[in-house]
Amino acid sequence: MDIVLLGSGNVATHLGKGLKGAGHHIVQVYSRNKAYASALASLLKADTIDNITAIRQDADLYILAVTDEAIPPLAEELSPAITGIVVHCSGATPLAVLHHFSRYGVIYPPQSISKTVEADLSKIPFGIEGNDTSTSQYLLELMQKISSLSFLCSSQQRLALHIAAVFANNFSNALFQISHDILKQHELPFDLLKPIIAETAQKIQNNQPKDVQTGPAKRGDQQTIRKHLDFISENSNWVKIYQQLTEEITIQNR
Repeated sequence: MDIVLLGSGNVATHLGKGLKGAGHHIVQVYSRNKAYASALASLLKADTIDNITAIRQDADLYILAVTDEAIPPLAEELSPAITGIVVHCSGATPLAVLHHFSRYGVIYPPQSISKTVEADLSKIPFGIEGNDTSTSQYLLELMQKISSLSFLCSSQQRLALHIAAVFANNFSNALFQISHDILKQHELPFDLLKPIIAETAQKIQNNQPKDVQTGPAKRGDQQTIRKHLDFISENSNWVKIYQQLTEEITIQNR
């Protein structure tokens, strides 16, 4: 299969490497930043493209691995004469943004991916959606050869998965930073929390999260909650976050 990668960032890098490793041919890597395109193209033995008009129109698959904001204008710039499948990799962008192509879809990995860190794609689930049954099945079979965890999903399910991933990953990471800052203010290393973070992540592999919840909110320990709020009272944002999450845990455990 001949594939054109549009984008040179995290997802483009790992998808390109994964698809090439599966025996496919990455023929072009496009980016407005020629240096970025060149770096990835060199890795994938592909041609470097920084002019949208130089994109081949006879490839089998076009992957728009760019930011959500860049997908609509990039899709509009591509020739509607393209006969291959055009996909984007966003969790929140509608499928319909690609409607002017004859075959189109989505390959969405609900995973935090960095091009500087090796990723085992076989352990990443890919949400697959196509504009018709045959396209969906084609994309599913393509990605299941890279990850058996790949699955079909609707646009609504994909958006739900994206939102859930933000809560589970981005928001929890922001909470880790708050924990880091509290400890740093009191001359304690963040390493002290790494065992409990790892234990919590391990527990939810085989349990529903609320079933392994612990802490003062779970116990209804108002005295400890008040002590905590008083301790962080100089940071009003932390107080609001603490109160909101305490209320959420209380509701979950009624």
